[in-house]
Amino acid sequence: MKILKKILVALLIVFVIMQFFGPDKNEGDMASVDAFITETNPPDAVHEILKNNCFDCHSDVTKYPWYSNITPVNYWMADHVKHGKGDFNMSGWESYSVKKKDHKIEELIEEVGERHMPLPSYTWTHGDLTDEDIEAIVAWGKQVRAQYSAQIQPE
Repeated sequence: MKILKKILVALLIVFVIMQFFGPDKNEGDMASVDAFITETNPPDAVHEILKNNCFDCHSDVTKYPWYSNITPVNYWMADHVKHGKGDFNMSGWESYSVKKKDHKIEELIEEVGERHMPLPSYTWTHGDLTDEDIEAIVAWGKQVRAQYSAQIQPE
């Protein structure tokens, strides 16, 4: 029993020490999504959906809940944000070609339409999109794609 107690104390000490270390946070400026918002011109309702459900993982602006300060949760969240921004980064929109923008919006329509986004781990604490939210995002996405398709030159 003494060994078990020593192991538990050692684990507690390691856990406490881990709390002093963590990944860098993704706390950029809302201005980083201005180019995306200006170019894609989402209706107010869609803009709110994006802000409340997408910016956290797909832009340089993440709103962190209280539990994100607890290690190892902070590393898990940092990994989600890193992968989210790697797949689709609204803050990096200006650097995308028109063809890439069209493809990213196509993926957005597919992922949201098939309810793959937002991730279940995100919706547990933030709530899920309603059917109306999904319809609004898909309709807006199709309009944006039509604009990009008109700009893409045939090869």
